[in-house]
Amino acid sequence: MHRTIQRIAFSALMLAALCASMLIAAQTKAPAEQPQSLYDRLGGVYSIATVVDDFIERLLVNDTLDANPAIKEARARVPKAGLKFHVTALVCEVTGGPCKYVGRTMKESHAHLNITEAQWDAMVADFRKTLDKFKVPAKEQEELIAIVGSTKKDIVKLAGTAQP
Repeated sequence: MHRTIQRIAFSALMLAALCASMLIAAQTKAPAEQPQSLYDRLGGVYSIATVVDDFIERLLVNDTLDANPAIKEARARVPKAGLKFHVTALVCEVTGGPCKYVGRTMKESHAHLNITEAQWDAMVADFRKTLDKFKVPAKEQEELIAIVGSTKKDIVKLAGTAQP
């Protein structure tokens, strides 16, 4: 009888050990591959800030944009560092990063600038130059351009319409 109890106890112990090892193996197994966010694929906030810094510097010397008196006036009022901060936070957030953009909406911040289609195109061209400079891969570039493009309706003044 004593040996039977020992065998049952040993079997129960072995079963418990087997279950425990299976549970540990299941927990240490690599999780299913989650696709990386655009934020992660871009290299995080420091990489985004570096790209934004170059991009804003390009915009500040863009002749097409400089021809717009409303843009020139806005540049005189808005500190460059603040603009870079807000654009970095916005890009960080919309690409899936942890940042939180707290600035005004695109519509609100651009309504008085009377931005034309040509000025929009000049901005996109500068953005592409910056992305190329930092060798951002084509897939990520297209995702970023699509994100930027989604704001166009709030930024570009349609010909013949007055902005509020």
